[in-house]
Amino acid sequence: MQRRNFLFTAAASIPAIGLGQIIAPDPKRPNKGIVVKATESRFSEKTLLGGKNQNDIKVSSKDTNGDLTIFEYTGHEKGGPPLHVHPKQDEIFFIVQGEYLFKVGEDTHQLKAGDTIFLPRNIPHAFAQLSETGKMFFLFQPSGKMEDFFRALGNLSAPPTPEQGSKIFSDHDMMIVGPPLAF
Repeated sequence: MQRRNFLFTAAASIPAIGLGQIIAPDPKRPNKGIVVKATESRFSEKTLLGGKNQNDIKVSSKDTNGDLTIFEYTGHEKGGPPLHVHPKQDEIFFIVQGEYLFKVGEDTHQLKAGDTIFLPRNIPHAFAQLSETGKMFFLFQPSGKMEDFFRALGNLSAPPTPEQGSKIFSDHDMMIVGPPLAF
């Protein structure tokens, strides 16, 4: 009977041991929650794209050991980036305000407030803001070099030439594969 109890106790403890490994703290991550208030960026930095569109880091790769980065984008002009590919990251967009057109592979989707779209890695994609203003949250998993990519774009004093744009994308592990979306 003791052997039976031992086997039962051992078998019952296996999930607990596994759970302990899953929820064990990671010394490279914060040990408490992080709050980033509305209109603020994670490190109080402001990144303006094209001089008009704000792109704030809400959750940094530094917070997640490179697993995830979340941005809040507030657009004040129509248009968007060229058709491009992320070989190493999946991307998710959640539309808060405005209307957007997305191209993912051969498919196009028109999204509005409340809609979400998943863009798998290695699939060419682009978006265009269709409304005068718009807001969305978007994330990269894993983070890769995306925070530095947006910092590089934000530091430009003029729109990049096609060659400069291609180099900035390439330096941050992406490839431009076509023009921005026509709308």
